[in-house]
Amino acid sequence: MITSPVIDPRRLRHVVGAFPSGVTAVAAMIDGEPTGMSASSFTSVSLEPALVSICVAHTSTTWSLLRTAPRLGVSILSAAQESAGRQLGRRGADRFAGLDWRATTDGAVLLDGASGWLDTSIEQQIQAGDHDIVVLAVHDLGRSRRPSARFPRQPVPPPGGLSGCGPGFTVHLDPRREGQP
Repeated sequence: MITSPVIDPRRLRHVVGAFPSGVTAVAAMIDGEPTGMSASSFTSVSLEPALVSICVAHTSTTWSLLRTAPRLGVSILSAAQESAGRQLGRRGADRFAGLDWRATTDGAVLLDGASGWLDTSIEQQIQAGDHDIVVLAVHDLGRSRRPSARFPRQPVPPPGGLSGCGPGFTVHLDPRREGQP
């Protein structure tokens, strides 16, 4: 079992948010309908065999549906698809309204206009705190010439303070201590 000191989750999100990331759409056909979510915790795991991973919260109701699919499409969103990333992250909305997509014969859903795409299946799922690390085997893939979206996870702090860590949470930075623990 992993044990660590108690860290305020808002502070952790803020510090890790200094690392910008791309965003992916993870999607599949479920009961004849496209079902998907956005995931920014995407990374390459292995070249041989070809493996990638995403991390999903235990509370994700979308993941509870997607994890049953035989194939998952992972679309690496292009710079022109920033709004699609936000749309796929919303709860209670038609996440695919107005989006162009295609389904593979195995049911993976891929967004048209993405910078890259992968047709995957679940290889392994590892519980890690309040998330699962999902290792995906890559069956097919492709890339376009479109530049990838780059999302800063947190805004750059304004002089004298920082917002974006949650409602009512502000961190004041002392410029003499910047970068120090």
